[in-house]
Amino acid sequence: MGIVASAPAKIILFGEHFVVYGEPAIVLAIDKRAYVKAEKRNDTNLHVRSTNLNLSGNFEKSTFKIEHGDAKEAKMKFEPIRQAVEKIREKCGQDIGVDIEINSTIPVGAGLGSSAAVVAASTLAVGTLLDVKLSKEEIFRMTFEAEQVVHGTPSGIDPAISTFGGVLLFQMDTGFKPLDVKMDLPLVIGDTGVERSTRVQVERVREIVDNFPRIAEPMMRAAREIVLRAIDAFKENDLNTLGELMNMNHALLYGVGVSEESLEWLSYAARKAGALGAKLTGAGGGGCMIALSKDEKLEKVLEAIQRAGGRPFVARKTDEGVRIE
Repeated sequence: MGIVASAPAKIILFGEHFVVYGEPAIVLAIDKRAYVKAEKRNDTNLHVRSTNLNLSGNFEKSTFKIEHGDAKEAKMKFEPIRQAVEKIREKCGQDIGVDIEINSTIPVGAGLGSSAAVVAASTLAVGTLLDVKLSKEEIFRMTFEAEQVVHGTPSGIDPAISTFGGVLLFQMDTGFKPLDVKMDLPLVIGDTGVERSTRVQVERVREIVDNFPRIAEPMMRAAREIVLRAIDAFKENDLNTLGELMNMNHALLYGVGVSEESLEWLSYAARKAGALGAKLTGAGGGGCMIALSKDEKLEKVLEAIQRAGGRPFVARKTDEGVRIE
């Protein structure tokens, strides 16, 4: 009997990059999900297959054998899953073999948290399969630790939003706080298709902060004020203010050097087509932008982003984190 679990993608609505310097950020789970099916095997191996990445391979203990696709890429993508499965096996006290099949609707490498969503869904699917009861906190911790192995020092934003869903306020020193957002947030996400390195973008901001501290500090304060005003706008169901705040947040991100040509084209096209606000989301330097729109303008904004060279899709806030299907 197979068990299927899923977990959502994420966007950073406000505060990316400034969060590294202790400022708050607002993160949102969206209705694109990664689906993971787990089944028991007759041996003790872990077999992982990703249908959308066209990769598959076998872990015998920690030795990896590629079956399909690029060995280096597969090992890197599947290693966090292996880490999480090992933790569950330890809890279960048995060395049971598992087959994992991944079907994800989340664009990969676009800053939407696809890796964390896959690991969170794998953790819940395998835990349920092996009768290991896991709380959401445990799933978050296992996903976070597995991601750390591969990504060094992630903030924990991606594992948290994939596990808990909804809208979270995140700050380095205080961690996560759920925000009770009742309003619908109609969004168009535009994938530039431009690959980028989060590390390079973080270093670029660091350079600007180090070289121009007296200019960077007021920008940090402005980023904080944007987040605080956004929390008020949520309470007041005020889409217009949220849109304006997104535009201001984008201007700050442009100022610290993490926007680039395709992000500017797509954001400008979205605003021109009637979006209330548009900004890059995540690391910048490529990846995705987001546009907030009233329902009646969604289609127009989507078409404008497509014409400007992006790969757009409509996304909605989802309150559901990791779950059994």
